Amino acid sequence: MDKEIKAEELQVREEKLEQRLKRIEELEKEADKRQKQLKEKEKAKKQVLLRLAPSLWNDLAQWAEEDFRSINGQIEYLLSEAVSRHKDR
Repeated sequence: MDKEIKAEELQVREEKLEQRLKRIEELEKEADKRQKQLKEKEKAKKQVLLRLAPSLWNDLAQWAEEDFRSINGQIEYLLSEAVSRHKDR
């Protein structure tokens, strides 16, 4: 009788653990889905028309080349750094 009770208790615990595991798996799937959505939003970049003086363009082009970036990548990097510093004030 005592062994039957312990077996039943173990079975109940096992069922609860299985339910918890299923819930964790569901939460992980939801987190993955949200992370993918955030990445997709990040990929969708905005386009900006930017007019620069030729001398500034040349300086940026040279700097970008030194950093192994495109000019667009260099401008985006510089803007990100400026925004980050501004937020840290």
